[in-house]
Amino acid sequence: MNREAEHGGPAPDGPPESKQWLEERTFHHSNFWDIKWLVEEKERQGLSVSLCLPALNEEKTIGQEIVILKAELADRYPLIDEIAVVDSGSTDRTCEIAASFGADVYTASEHLTECGNHRGKGENLWKALYLLRGDIIVYVDSDIKNIHPRFVYGLVGPLIQNPDISYVKAFYDRPIAFSGGMRPTGGGRVTEILIRPLFSLFYPELASILQPLSGEYAGRRSILEQIPFPVGYGVETAMLIDIYQRLGMHAFAQTDLDRRVHRNQETIALGRMAFGVLRTFMSRLNRDQKVQFQDVLPSIMRQFEVGDGSYHQVEHLIEEIERQPILEVEAYRQKFHPEEQPA
Repeated sequence: MNREAEHGGPAPDGPPESKQWLEERTFHHSNFWDIKWLVEEKERQGLSVSLCLPALNEEKTIGQEIVILKAELADRYPLIDEIAVVDSGSTDRTCEIAASFGADVYTASEHLTECGNHRGKGENLWKALYLLRGDIIVYVDSDIKNIHPRFVYGLVGPLIQNPDISYVKAFYDRPIAFSGGMRPTGGGRVTEILIRPLFSLFYPELASILQPLSGEYAGRRSILEQIPFPVGYGVETAMLIDIYQRLGMHAFAQTDLDRRVHRNQETIALGRMAFGVLRTFMSRLNRDQKVQFQDVLPSIMRQFEVGDGSYHQVEHLIEEIERQPILEVEAYRQKFHPEEQPA
């Protein structure tokens, strides 16, 4: 993991513990090709696995994802005990298609209504903890064009194989689609421009995670239920920092899933994403007493549009509201921890 210093010459290696973590906790999906063994070991440990597909207007890809994952990982090999789509209110045929191919379909706004409703991917992930029953929850985005069973077994494998691992993150080559075909490199722009520099400055060990903003990951319910979930762009970053603060790097692993093809966002949309992620990150810096802010951070992102020869400023409200740890929600405790309820 040698690096070249910016002004020439080799830079010193990172902390020894980071190098050891990379060697011991970085896998390739082919390490877990024996799905039959994973199923047997899952059953021996008495574990259940739930797959959550958070969705919003993904009618072009949701059906293929469900068909392929269900056929291989539920029907042929019972690695997944349930497949659920948690939807943000799609206006296309996402929910209809998902249900027709055998997935459980939930509209996020219709559940845990006593907690109110917020629209965003993080909201879907948070409510999935209440809606799904698995000991292990696998989150896979619904816009993947080259879906393959490795997107699930590559993430579940380390958790089944090693009880010390609590959370597994995906990484992959992310080619960018354009009109002339596929460009072999690119993607992960917010990670390399924003998140990796911030991790390197404030949480150096987390910089060993190759793609911290990847949309595919799996975690044990026992830790996911203890952490807050931003409802918007900051959810992946918050998960990493909050689990790290509770359990340390030894609880993480990452798996190379080879290649992921999906719909890429324009730069202006990535700017709004970066704003939300940055607000979430700074809230952690403040909480962990790494920095101190005198005032509340603004929630308005300002961008510009050009039209009729003039520039127009557009303001976007990006609040990054956070859901409390779901373990603090009474309905959740009654459902998953009834033995702890007062008589």
